[in-house]
Amino acid sequence: MKLGEIAGFVGGRIVGNPDIDITGVSGIKDARQGYITLLADKKNVKEIRSTNASAVIAGEKIEGVTASILIVDNPRLAFAKILDIFYKKPFMPLGISKEAVIGSGSNFGDDISIHPFAYIHNNVSIGSRAIIFPYVYIGSNVSIGDDSIIYPNVTIRENVKIGKKVIIHSGTVIGSDGFGYVQDKGRHHKIPQVGGVIIEDNVEIGANVTIDRATTGSTLIGNGTKIDNLVQIAHNVRIGRNCIIVAQVAIGGSVETGDGVVLGGQAGVRDHVKIGRGVMVGAQSGIGNDIPDGQVFSGSPAIPHKTWLRSQSIYSKLPDYIKRLHELERKVKKEGNSNDG
Repeated sequence: MKLGEIAGFVGGRIVGNPDIDITGVSGIKDARQGYITLLADKKNVKEIRSTNASAVIAGEKIEGVTASILIVDNPRLAFAKILDIFYKKPFMPLGISKEAVIGSGSNFGDDISIHPFAYIHNNVSIGSRAIIFPYVYIGSNVSIGDDSIIYPNVTIRENVKIGKKVIIHSGTVIGSDGFGYVQDKGRHHKIPQVGGVIIEDNVEIGANVTIDRATTGSTLIGNGTKIDNLVQIAHNVRIGRNCIIVAQVAIGGSVETGDGVVLGGQAGVRDHVKIGRGVMVGAQSGIGNDIPDGQVFSGSPAIPHKTWLRSQSIYSKLPDYIKRLHELERKVKKEGNSNDG
């Protein structure tokens, strides 16, 4: 594509030559002639000045750059859109493979792709243009919305509802039993997990994620939420809209989050906690209590982020403080001994 065509597509303006042919998209170091790259951070300006790329996506004009500049309000978003233009494969529905196992009472939308060795149980509903890859298991009474993609080796247990434009990556299990037991006389008795899971529209779920079914009712993942790899979401959790849950987060049963919450990697949330709208939780934090709207928390146990930063500053100085304290104790003891004499 011509750079001018790309500018029209992403709503940007060009400083340089709009007639350059753009043949690919890459990072700064890998770029070559004909490629367009991204300046996401001003600290990379030095690398941009020596790049072989023919064009650079940026938020403002960059001095000393020989490449043409595509200036946009949101460079990262423009980069994502351009990647989509150049590398997204054309949609070619495959239909239903004869080597897929299809139960009774199921219905399918138009232009679907069900690959060989997928197993679809009874009374399943799959929307138009959905793609089900090999070795996917879909239990009874599951519904999957239009344009959703289920990658290989995903397990979707019975009574799960998945919305439109949902992406579920390999190895994920949706609807496994919640971890519920009652202890009596030293033995653990299983509480039947008879609820379901609802995944709303535009959710993306990474690889090897587990989302447990509710004991009763439904575990809920809100519209637009993005979940990274290796996340555990327990029974009866309710995640708000447009949340970000980073890798290795563990969320206990019946937790509720508001919209726009961000949970950093390896954060842990105790059961029955309520996290307000727009809350950000730092990596490896332990959340044991409710957090009001709009707060930033870090640490384990988690405390307000600014307090945590001050605590960390003090913590790093503790060895010096202890050394000075010991010196002061010795000095006081020495002076005491002198006075006694």
